[in-house]
Amino acid sequence: MSDCCKTCGCTAEETPSPPPAEARAGLVSQFSVAKMDCAAEERLIRMALEPLDEVRGLHFDLGNRRLRVWHDADIAPVARTLESLGLGARLDGTTAASEAAPAAPDADRQAWVLRWLLGINALMFVVELTSGWLAQSTGLLADSLDMFADAAVYGVALYAVGRAAHLQLGAARLAGVMQVLLALTALAEVARRFLLGSEPQALSMMGIGLLALAANVACLLLIHGQRDGGVHMRASWIFSANDVLANLGVILAGALVAWTGSAWPDLLIGTAVALLVLNGARRILALKA
Repeated sequence: MSDCCKTCGCTAEETPSPPPAEARAGLVSQFSVAKMDCAAEERLIRMALEPLDEVRGLHFDLGNRRLRVWHDADIAPVARTLESLGLGARLDGTTAASEAAPAAPDADRQAWVLRWLLGINALMFVVELTSGWLAQSTGLLADSLDMFADAAVYGVALYAVGRAAHLQLGAARLAGVMQVLLALTALAEVARRFLLGSEPQALSMMGIGLLALAANVACLLLIHGQRDGGVHMRASWIFSANDVLANLGVILAGALVAWTGSAWPDLLIGTAVALLVLNGARRILALKA
């Protein structure tokens, strides 16, 4: 409003200048994220945005590749962070929030779920490691190491429940380092068996693969209701989702070993599982605090 309007009290229309960032509150911004098409990208974004002071809540629509961000200050820091991830994020608009940001997660419920996940994965690590060694299967051995890494993820996530976002990020990064080490161990075992030879047992591969698949589906059902509860829970979700793919690969490799009589399908799935683990770890370790 002009000085004359302030003096006389008139209501002449004038384009208002935007209020300072610290005065803007209760805002929600929508982004289109072209390369956000699975839980891995969602987890990556959560781990990058949740530590920002401006962010008050996030809602993901993977099907339409959209992200809504509740914030109480300028959206520019959020937009810059999203752009740095290389996922093709574009700001569609910012409006006053008409609904509350997503509620804070239930820490007690998270801890209960994580204890079950830790127990399931620790048990399956022992089962798959023993079976993989006896069946001479690099696929089962790689999958067992992945189970061990997941058990470590859940153990670290138990520590992170209810703690600050930067501690959650640190916990997830620690899990990423463990994934790298175990994936390299699996690749070394594949190379050893390639050079020295192996005779994988197809029926054991398929049977234990089915058991591991059932265990990981159970993990996904347990964690589904808590997968919006912080970066450590998102890490848990994506690792379990990756495990389902790995289990299906082991089952398929067992069938191919039975059909062809060759060890190559087992060696290939062992390599693929290890690379899958490495890719998940790379996404975590690439994050900036």
